[in-house]
Amino acid sequence: MMKRFTPLAAALAFGLAPLAAPAAPPEETRNCFASGTSWQGWNAAESGDVLYLRMQGGTIYRVDLTPGSHVRKWPGHFLVNEVRGSSWICSALDLDLTLADHSGFREALIAVSLRKLTPEEAAAIPGEARP
Repeated sequence: MMKRFTPLAAALAFGLAPLAAPAAPPEETRNCFASGTSWQGWNAAESGDVLYLRMQGGTIYRVDLTPGSHVRKWPGHFLVNEVRGSSWICSALDLDLTLADHSGFREALIAVSLRKLTPEEAAAIPGEARP
């Protein structure tokens, strides 16, 4: 008696079955925020290669920029994030940051990492860098 293999049976036999899509992380572990509605303030670390973003409720995110960015928060300077697609920011790839002022100055900033700080890490931010 000869066994017949269907394409699915053959794929299963050779370990080629399609993988199930990974489940979305539980809501409490997601480190996303809505651009524009959650973002309340920002500041730069002394090195100028790190930004701190303050969200509604006091949550603070750390954004590491490409080395040599040397960002400073001066009066009249503001941080702009260009939203392309979804307004949810979940990783550094979702940020399209520009430092700008009212006279037309614009400097593109490249975010290389983004992470939500723990309350202890946020409390440890030096006062002059606190957003």
